Amino acid sequence: MELETLKDLYVHELKDLYSAENQLIKALPKMAKAAKNRQLSAAFNQHAEQTKRHAKRLEQILKSHEESARGPKCEGMEGLIAEGDKMAKEDAEDEVRDAGLISAAQRVEHYEIAGYGCARTYAQLLGDKNGARILETTINEEGATDKKLTKLARSVINLRAKKLKKPPKEEAGMTGAIKGLVKKVTG
Repeated sequence: MELETLKDLYVHELKDLYSAENQLIKALPKMAKAAKNRQLSAAFNQHAEQTKRHAKRLEQILKSHEESARGPKCEGMEGLIAEGDKMAKEDAEDEVRDAGLISAAQRVEHYEIAGYGCARTYAQLLGDKNGARILETTINEEGATDKKLTKLARSVINLRAKKLKKPPKEEAGMTGAIKGLVKKVTG
C-alpha cells in the first residue's frame, strides 16, 4: 500500500492496530496462564475479551471506509509480545515473574494507546467523526487497563516481589540446582 495521503496513512494505521490486537488476542491467554497471582491472571483473561472487541471495532471502521482489515503484521507488537513471552518463561520466583509480566503488559498498553491516539487524530482531521469516537472509546479502555495493572502491581505483586530475599551464594547455587532437578523430574 502506497502512503500518498493522510487517509492512506489512517487506513494503514488501522490495519496495523488490527494486526496488533489479533496478535494480542493469542498472547494474553498465555500470559494469564504464566501469571501465578489469580488477580493478574484474571486481569489478562478479562483484557483478552476486551481485545476481541477492540479488533471488531477496527473492522467496523475499516468497513466504513470500504477497506479490508487485512494488512502486514505489526512488527512492534510482535516484538513486545516476544518480550512478554520471554518473561513468562523466565526462571524466576513467581512474584518476580508476575511483576515482570505486568511490566511487559504495560509496555503493550502504552504502545496501543500511542497507536490509537494517532489514528484518532487522523480520523478527526479527515472528518471521520464516528471513527474518532470509536477510537477514543478504545483509548479510554486501554488506559483503564493500564491503571488496573498499575494498581495491581502497587498493591500486591511488586510488594510481594520486594519482600523476597536473595539467598547467600552457596544456597543460591544449591537452590538453582534443586529447581533444575525438580523441573527435570516433573517435566
